[in-house]
Amino acid sequence: MSAMMNVVLCAENAPTLWGDKALLSFKDDEAWVHVPDAAERERKAQQAGRKLDAMGIKAVRLSGDGWQLESRWAFAQGFYNARGGQRLEWGETAADELAELEARNRSSRWVRKMINGTPEEVYPAFLAAEAGKFIQSLAPNAVTYRTYSGEQLKDLGYVGIYEVGRGSERPPTLLELDFNPTGKADAPVAAALVGKGITFDSGGYSIKSSDGMAVMKSDMGGAATVTGALALAIQRGLQQRVKLFLCCAENLVSGHAFKLGDILTYKNGITVEILNTDAEGRLVLADGLLAAGATGAPFILDAATLTGAAKMALGRDYNAVFSMDEALAQSTVQAARAEYEKAWHLPLEPFHVGQLTSSFADMANIHGGEGMAGASTAAAFLSRFVPESDCQWVHMDLAGSYQRSANDLWAAGGKGHGVRTIAAMLAQVCEGKY
Repeated sequence: MSAMMNVVLCAENAPTLWGDKALLSFKDDEAWVHVPDAAERERKAQQAGRKLDAMGIKAVRLSGDGWQLESRWAFAQGFYNARGGQRLEWGETAADELAELEARNRSSRWVRKMINGTPEEVYPAFLAAEAGKFIQSLAPNAVTYRTYSGEQLKDLGYVGIYEVGRGSERPPTLLELDFNPTGKADAPVAAALVGKGITFDSGGYSIKSSDGMAVMKSDMGGAATVTGALALAIQRGLQQRVKLFLCCAENLVSGHAFKLGDILTYKNGITVEILNTDAEGRLVLADGLLAAGATGAPFILDAATLTGAAKMALGRDYNAVFSMDEALAQSTVQAARAEYEKAWHLPLEPFHVGQLTSSFADMANIHGGEGMAGASTAAAFLSRFVPESDCQWVHMDLAGSYQRSANDLWAAGGKGHGVRTIAAMLAQVCEGKY
């Protein structure tokens, strides 16, 4: 076992021998993190965590009174890699702060573990089952769940999940989870969460390049993130009923895979022409949104690694937020800011729906023509499957949920970015703020 290194956060500059404006200095069994500017405390703490992990240091204890809740958590976010082996002690902190840190850590590490798992290990039925078991472990008496797979989905009318997943030998799966702390069978559902769980995306017949396909084990980041968010909200004391729907499938090429030119008819009667099999996330989410709407929940939030367009617009630092209700979108951005996460409101208007034209169905699964906003038209597609009245809906395109290669803040792989934002929105909804 590695020796434990004490890590101290201070507001002084590093001794000159360590270099001008050095972030780290070392003495005996201690590492000192030097952050003279308080406005940079959290960012520099996260950078220090990355640096120590990159040095091969595996066991640390946060020491001294320079650490606060957010700087401790920022350091932990940086002190991580997908290979594991790190050991972190939070140091002396108040009981409520320790509980919050442990809740974040439990939720975030589950999300990162799922996203970083290989597509052979994390397949649709596995993801659905693991999510159910994870949430149930946090509130055994308040959680029930069930899954629907393969031909069962077709029989129940979940055409999007079924069609996207039928090209794989491993059946597509829908998870329906009910967190009901009231214990009353007729308790109203305060909110519903929907997550895209494409455990591997080849692009189907609209096949991706090898470079584009290499990271597609992360295409279930939406399902992992909403699960982690519900887990965090439960640990923070959530007392209202929430339903979770995970739409899980592998998008593969085979003689039984769905094809360009196919037309899907959804439960609400909307027909969709398939013009690109690599625009599959919106097809599975449509089923989840219809199921969420059927619960009567007044608030629905879906999350997905949905479009390359969102990454082009925002990079890997921000998640994109869409809503037909601009005030609700801005509230989601504000929730992200309050939780030290990054989100940005991108446009969504009714005219975006009109850009999904088809000669053979009510709409196509991609926009047609030049100069159209791919992330906005994807969100517009989803809007057709949300209740038209008495329901507030937010869509998050998780551009910031995965890091293709390590940088000064994040290890390569899943980040858990978005978990805190969604948990905060759940709390606000359940407190009656929307």
